[in-house]
Amino acid sequence: MRTLQVALAERSYPIHIGAGLLDTFPLAEQVRGNQVMIITNETIAPLYLERLTRHFAASQCDTLVLPDGEKFKNLETLESIFDALMARRHSRTTTLIALGGGVIGDMVGFAAACYQRGVDFIQVPTTLLAQVDSSVGGKTAVNHPRGKNMIGAFHQPRLVLIDTDVLATLPQRELAAGYAEVIKYGLIRDPDFYHWLETNNDKLLSRDNEALSEAIYRSCENKAQVVADDETEQGNRALLNLGHTFGHAIETATGYSQWLHGEAVAVGMLMAVHMSVRLGWVDAALEPGLAGVLAQWQLPVTIPPGMTPDQFIDLMALDKKVQNGRLRLVLLRQLGEAVVTADYDAVALRQTLEAFCGT
Repeated sequence: MRTLQVALAERSYPIHIGAGLLDTFPLAEQVRGNQVMIITNETIAPLYLERLTRHFAASQCDTLVLPDGEKFKNLETLESIFDALMARRHSRTTTLIALGGGVIGDMVGFAAACYQRGVDFIQVPTTLLAQVDSSVGGKTAVNHPRGKNMIGAFHQPRLVLIDTDVLATLPQRELAAGYAEVIKYGLIRDPDFYHWLETNNDKLLSRDNEALSEAIYRSCENKAQVVADDETEQGNRALLNLGHTFGHAIETATGYSQWLHGEAVAVGMLMAVHMSVRLGWVDAALEPGLAGVLAQWQLPVTIPPGMTPDQFIDLMALDKKVQNGRLRLVLLRQLGEAVVTADYDAVALRQTLEAFCGT
């Protein structure tokens, strides 16, 4: 087991990474009260729910199985979590455990932030995307029909438990979606990691356990450092959203039901790199290189048919990085150096959207 620390003073917590941790890690020792509710979805429950409940034989351990999918990441599903907690008389000393991918982690974290004004929660991510990104950092939310993650709160977990063995049951499409977020860390702040990923791409594609563990560790290491410096995204933490403004527009336009989050982020990162090239900020060779890596993982390099530049602009206007009416974007100055800025040529944005929309 390898352990990282997210350094946030009294809200600091560990990220434990290793094989078999779902069975061997002393999870019950991390719970402060005598009540636990494990919340998962209908896909993950048959695989791992029983194994997790074994840790809590001495506690009141309730479970809640939610429908699977981004389209269920909404206020209605959130209310069902509150209903279950109150029906089973969970107090403010309860601990919620999120067993699943990013959708479950975001919703359970938000429920924990709100229930009785804040209770403990633990992240047990079961997808690569959740392991390297959404389970770390305390950003919790649900979607609104008009925008992704527009309703939420910052609420840090007590710990993140990453069992790399669970990736063996992860469909290849889900693994690829997570890999998009792995690539992001290399693009925005760690060029050595980016080059390592290029070199080890075949091992990662074949699910080599050593390579995947290293990729997860280095991704979490990068994110932990960013979160420690800017917990509530007032500054550099927004750099972690490379490609997300474009990607969230795609997810919203397709009703959160056709594209996985990582797929939308993949083409969104390519759009951000394309725009950075247009602005003359990065080497033009970065764009085809990134497109080639994404294509190897069968990640999209084109947007959904029918989207228009005006539709993108309307949807991006609801992005959380909009300040004082100005849309800020995460762009690259060079490989490993990103910037959040509203100081860009609007023509370059329009040309980027037109290039990807085919207009």
